[in-house]
Amino acid sequence: MNILNELSKLRKNISINKVYHTDRLILKVLKTHQAQEVLDYYLRNKDFLHNWEPERGRRFYTYEYQQELLKEEYHEIKDKSKLRLWIYKKEDEERTIGSICFSNIIYGNFLSCFLGYKLDKEEINKGYTTEAVKKGVSIMFEEYKLHRVEANIIPENTASIKVVEKAGFEKEGYSKRYLNINGKWKDHIHFAIYNDELNMSNN
Repeated sequence: MNILNELSKLRKNISINKVYHTDRLILKVLKTHQAQEVLDYYLRNKDFLHNWEPERGRRFYTYEYQQELLKEEYHEIKDKSKLRLWIYKKEDEERTIGSICFSNIIYGNFLSCFLGYKLDKEEINKGYTTEAVKKGVSIMFEEYKLHRVEANIIPENTASIKVVEKAGFEKEGYSKRYLNINGKWKDHIHFAIYNDELNMSNN
């Protein structure tokens, strides 16, 4: 049987309600009733995230808008085109400290996606992001059966570059004016990690 058919069957069995654990963290999909936890995170980190994310209007920082985003993301997760996992410390399951997101999940011959992540300003330099990214990549490779995960990072974001390097990503290249960040087109460095154990030949 062609392995692409096998991958299709496996993806149908992927649960969108799973909770994942690492040594220190809990990673989970959030529902709309948990929008306040997300809003609290963004309000705490509004200035901290300013240089690394798109411009945010006032509406972004409202409970209703975060509910809308969670609802939209839930459908994308259900369709297996995206997976955002919110990060919690095991000793505090009521306060999210960030998220990792695997977006633009493409199947067929590509079997690839993009990785993004963010962390609370009070929790940086503790290894939490690297721990979450490593777990997330293993989910993409083992459950979603992807071949490649790509991360694109602004060159001056050295902390983020260290995360992907520690997680085993390789530098692939450089793109000028790649993404609009905070109202400006910013250059990005491409990094990727590969699932070389994935066998794409026919059985």
